[in-house]
Amino acid sequence: MVAPLWVSYEANLGTLLRTCDAVGACMAIPDTAHYHRSLERGDTLSRRPHIHWVRTSKGLWIEQQRAKGRVVVAVELAEDATPLTRLEPARGPTVVLLGHEHHGVPDDVCPLLDAVVEIPMVGMGSSLNVAVAGSLVLYKLAGLA
Repeated sequence: MVAPLWVSYEANLGTLLRTCDAVGACMAIPDTAHYHRSLERGDTLSRRPHIHWVRTSKGLWIEQQRAKGRVVVAVELAEDATPLTRLEPARGPTVVLLGHEHHGVPDDVCPLLDAVVEIPMVGMGSSLNVAVAGSLVLYKLAGLA
């Protein structure tokens, strides 16, 4: 399951929704007017993969996922992060958290994470577009890359 809980750009949600469809994943999205509008504009699929609407606080939702035994992985730049090249396919239900395009995953969420994965960069940029980054990690976790 991918959870773009802080993603703000409409096109990124549409791209992530397509990736979820491609790898057989679900998507968890905050149940707000912004995200509903974003999906209306950014979604070009004729059918949607399963969408979970997050109706609680984001932190509480993450805690609930952990309580259900799901592994929570964030895509983030961090000193102790696992490089994407060494990420193993998921062995069970896994939640992939994607942060805000500019600010990443909030610091208060970090204690709730089971793992952090980062995408090594060779060029001048320090990060990829959130939809691209999320897609790469989802393919790797699904065992398709």
